[in-house]
Amino acid sequence: MSNVNQITNAGILKLQHAQTALQTKANTGNTVQFAEILQKESDKAQSVQFSKHAAQRVRQRGIEVTDTLMQNLNQAVRKAQEKGAKDVVVIGESGAFIVNVPNNIVVTTMSGAEMKDNIFTNIDSAVLM
Repeated sequence: MSNVNQITNAGILKLQHAQTALQTKANTGNTVQFAEILQKESDKAQSVQFSKHAAQRVRQRGIEVTDTLMQNLNQAVRKAQEKGAKDVVVIGESGAFIVNVPNNIVVTTMSGAEMKDNIFTNIDSAVLM
């Protein structure tokens, strides 16, 4: 029984030490950095991601993924989500992006030149950006 108490006491001491260290950092102003990092990670988690297939297509087709493009894609997907869309084609200057809205995943993409004479299937919405 004494081993269990020693382990429990050791664990409690470690937790208390960690808490003290966090409080010390908080008092020195590092919480601003933590808050910024947390916000960035939260934004990243909510932003559109590219599947392996879509990332490969982006490289093959020479589509430049800029910050502006990502902002436009995220905004288009948010609008589609508000309307209840599940699978959407987002069409812009850079090309077309098929996005699974519930998972925030671009599943495939094509350049503007490739869109001509193509048919988009299995989508329920379209957003022009």
